[in-house]
Amino acid sequence: MTSLKILVPVKRVIDYAVKPRVNKTSTAIETANVKHSMNPFDELSIEEAVRLRERSLPVTDILAFTAGPAKSSDVLRTALAMGADRGMHVVVDEKKGELEPLGVAKLLQKVVMEEERNVVILGKQSIDDDANQTGQMLAGLLNWPQATQASKVDIEDDTVTVTREVDGGVETLRAKLPIVITTDLRLNEPRYASLPNIMKAKKKPLVKKTMEEMGVDLGKRLQTVKVQEPPARKGGEKVEDVDGMIRKLKELGAL
Repeated sequence: MTSLKILVPVKRVIDYAVKPRVNKTSTAIETANVKHSMNPFDELSIEEAVRLRERSLPVTDILAFTAGPAKSSDVLRTALAMGADRGMHVVVDEKKGELEPLGVAKLLQKVVMEEERNVVILGKQSIDDDANQTGQMLAGLLNWPQATQASKVDIEDDTVTVTREVDGGVETLRAKLPIVITTDLRLNEPRYASLPNIMKAKKKPLVKKTMEEMGVDLGKRLQTVKVQEPPARKGGEKVEDVDGMIRKLKELGAL
């Protein structure tokens, strides 16, 4: 079986337990003085990469990658404490704003080629922009097969079998290496980074690069016109019987 060299992209996002607030100019979500952590779907990806190694598969290297401000090194250290072997951080100037999914996919494409990866495991989406696009775009750029929203992953004799949930049941996909896999919540339960592993992570290699060193076109293609809170939901209304429900639905134009 071919040796597995895994790339796991991770992202620093507002912690899932924090309620996002729109900034005063209604142009973005307020991030100043807000708790951040690793994107939950990326935690699943790191965990799955480590579990593949624990299943005695020939995983020779797990590279955790992030592109973001200087503080993003924190999530890389968490990934290393969870079991990744190395980290790579492309430092992004906060003043330039968030990278778009296509830009991230292009960065990942370059890392895949330079680091000779044959498996990419990434979260299906990040909980800040919820784009759910990067994995699919990366597979397109690499011309690799893809399996999205994985709830189970098996690899045997260079064949990858991915189970994912779909409307009405589950779907099983099979493809040959190399492959791009995006993870869903039912895939696993990420481990906590223990104190000994956190200390060991400080000694693991973490390389920092600039955007200029990557030499990738990251020009903006999207423009955010306005960000606003969703409208408050109106309270429901009780009806006495089926006829009353039908009458009310007609009043609302639903029938």
